[in-house]
Formats: sequence, structure tokens, C-alpha cells
Amino acid sequence: MIFSCFCPEILLDNADLEKAYSDPKWTAKKILRKTGISSRSISGDMLVSDMAVKAAEGLFEENGIDRSTVNFLLLCTQSPDYYLPSTACIVQDRLGLPTTSGALDFNLGCSGFVYGLSLAKGLLSGGIAENVLLITSEAYTKHIHPMDRSTRTIFGDGAAAVLISREDLPNIGDFVLGTDGSGYKNLIVPSGGMAIPRSEETAKEQTDESGNIRSQDNLYMNGPEIFSFTLRTVPDMIHRVLEKNGLKQEDVDHFVFHQANRFILESLRDKLSIPEEKFVIDVEETGNTVSPTIPIAIKRAMEKGRIKKGEKILIAGFGVGYSWGATILQL
Repeated sequence: MIFSCFCPEILLDNADLEKAYSDPKWTAKKILRKTGISSRSISGDMLVSDMAVKAAEGLFEENGIDRSTVNFLLLCTQSPDYYLPSTACIVQDRLGLPTTSGALDFNLGCSGFVYGLSLAKGLLSGGIAENVLLITSEAYTKHIHPMDRSTRTIFGDGAAAVLISREDLPNIGDFVLGTDGSGYKNLIVPSGGMAIPRSEETAKEQTDESGNIRSQDNLYMNGPEIFSFTLRTVPDMIHRVLEKNGLKQEDVDHFVFHQANRFILESLRDKLSIPEEKFVIDVEETGNTVSPTIPIAIKRAMEKGRIKKGEKILIAGFGVGYSWGATILQL
């Protein structure tokens, strides 16, 4: 299993946000203390397909991979280039992957990387593919109103590419997956789909009780509800995935969770009593990039020598949907 990632060069740091908000409650230091984030990668004019191609090209070049051996492309995004065709088809062409390759998009957020691995495992186990290219590419900042502090301070953009081959199957454990669609309204872009088409009405800006400005065309996040869902759901998921894989918590070398923000991650670490040295938090320089956070964190930890070959990693994604998933990897 081979990892690569791409984060756009445009950065939005806390000093920029302090200037934009001119509010003593939202200084650069206070934003860092609240979120654990000091800067965020911003896609700007780049599309999800652009970032996906950058991540995949980096994977091929860094590891000397022959792209003609890829025979399935999975692309996770909630910000596709078009309603149709699938962005995966565009990326297949731009990467020069064989026309005999399968390719599809799947729409998931914070749990997307874990679900993508489960799909890849199924394709490999079923003999449908020999080498699966899993790309997570997300551009939430395109959905955010610049004066919505509840989201702009947290989210960044980026992409990750992972090559999973049949020989990797013994190193991918059993999965625990879950869904609770009753919470769908708590992290949502209300307009733009068939339920609420965009219009002059949906573009009207409103100010919430906390002073954040957004319209129905923008991303909305109910932070307290997302936090409650996380603390309610994730600890049980961690216990279940350990049990399903015949492991105890002490058998795991590293825990790499969806990098939501430092506050949520520290709350989970404390609730689960995970030693600090085993728990990866890497959100300060990139922000919450949604589906790419886990592979980006793994790649960066490997580059720093923190995660080493052969170690067991418990990965867990959770958020928008609500959707959650976890498994064990041995790199």
C-alpha cells in the first residue's frame, strides 16, 4: 500500500482570518487554541480533478509506478467537477490510465477514505481488479461563506492517492461501518441538488445567532451536534473494530482518526485513554481536508519516521451523513 498527497500552495492562515473578522474573540491565537489549526490549504481556481491528478502523479513519480498496471480508479469527493459525468472518468483520462480500467465516484465526506478502502478490498478480493487507485479529493472551501467563522476557520482543501494491490489484502483488516441519516441536516450544503435548486432565494444571506453569515448555497455545520455525535459514536466503533480484528488497544501502534480539529481529537483520545505518543494529530498546517485527512496524516507521519513499515494502525473516519467507519492497517 503506497501513499501520496497533494495540498494546494495557497494558504489561509490565522492572521488573515483575524484581519477579516476584526473581532477580539477571533484573534489568531484564539483560533489556534480553539481548533488546533494555524493555516489551511485553499484550492482557489483548482478543481477536485486537478488536485486528484496532482496527488496521483506524485504517487506514480515518487514510487516509479507503471500507471498501465492500474485497473480500477475510485474517487471520493463531495465537490465534483460536474453533476455528470463522474469526475473519476475525467481523472482516468488525464492520468492516462488504461481504457480497460473501471472508474467511479462515490460521495462521502469524513468517512470516505475508510469506505474507499472497503470498496478496494472488495474489488481485489473478488478478482475484479489487481491494482486499485483510491483517490480522496475535496474542496469544501468552495462551499464556505467567507464570513462564516464556524466553518472557515476549520476546513482546508487537498487530495490523497493510495495504490492498493492484491498483495496488500492480508494487511487490511475487517471493517466496522455505520450510518445514521437522521443527522444529515447537521452538516450540509442545503441548495444545489434536486431537493433545493439554486436560485436568487437560496443565495440570500442570513446571519445566525453567533454572527456567522451564510446562505443556503453555503456549507452549514451544527458544531455542537457534530461533537455530540462524535463522542457518542466513535468510542463504541473503536471497541468494536478492535474486537472484530481480535486485538486489544495496546496491540495497536498508532491511531489515525479523521483530522476534524484538535479539540475533537483530544476529546476522543481522552475518552478512549489512548497514549499521546500513539495518537496522531496533524491538522495544524492543513486544516480539516475532509476525506483526505487520514491518508495525508499517514503519509506525513511516515515521512517524519513516526509510522514505520510493519506497524499496526487503527484508522477511523466519522462525520457528514452521519457516516462512520474503521479498520486496521499494517503498512
